Amino acid sequence: MSGGGNDFVIFDNRKKTLPEDYSALAKKVCHRKFSIGADGLLVLEEAPSADFRMVYYNADGSRAEMCGNGARCIARFANVLKAAPAKMKFETDAGTVGAEVGEESVKVTLVNPKDMRLDFPLKMDDQKEFNASFINTGVPHVIVMVTDAEKISVDELGRKIRYHRDFAPAGTNANFVQLVDAHHLAVRTYERGVEEETLACGTGVTAAAVVFGAKKLVESPVDCLTKGGETLRVHFRITETGQRKAITDVVLEGPATVSYHGEVIL
Repeated sequence: MSGGGNDFVIFDNRKKTLPEDYSALAKKVCHRKFSIGADGLLVLEEAPSADFRMVYYNADGSRAEMCGNGARCIARFANVLKAAPAKMKFETDAGTVGAEVGEESVKVTLVNPKDMRLDFPLKMDDQKEFNASFINTGVPHVIVMVTDAEKISVDELGRKIRYHRDFAPAGTNANFVQLVDAHHLAVRTYERGVEEETLACGTGVTAAAVVFGAKKLVESPVDCLTKGGETLRVHFRITETGQRKAITDVVLEGPATVSYHGEVIL
């Protein structure tokens, strides 16, 4: 499946037929040109207190708490399988999220972002310094504002930020964000676990929109143009009490399409 250019291999494992080692499975099926190829592996499992449980592994075999576009894709997958109604709730490692499957798009209500830090200096080993912000939208993201997203060497700079000592040992995702106007951003993301730029990142565009909203540069909803050419829409609410900003009602909306169905010999 594809969620705005972010692509995934998805398995229905409610009957527990898959090998227990999801990490090895992710590395095997996500390896481009040698297997199916994808940014990550999604597994649908039974859940006692929700419609189902989503388990996500990056292409390198590392487990991640959340994947925004993956959540939208697995919501459509579950609805197609009749494993969940059009309006559903499902468990993730980041918490329980809600989703609504429509004909053209899928909306996912994400967990409230946390650990936001705005406008701090990020010094690189080559003496360069970026003005950066940080937020966790289910997984950690660094946001760097740029004047022209198309001119950024995302793999080179993103890798340096992803492995920066300030975010060790877990590392972070890195986003380079161009302000277009009060309701539009252009976002390019280096994804931790994929270890390169991806065509889209749901939690990344969410992080970008919320951070720019907190800095009063944009207002909800925000349409984010991704590297793949698709637009993902982010809704959010920011409530200020003194110096404190509470971020709630975060919704990620965009396309989630089935590329093909098939069987895999493992």
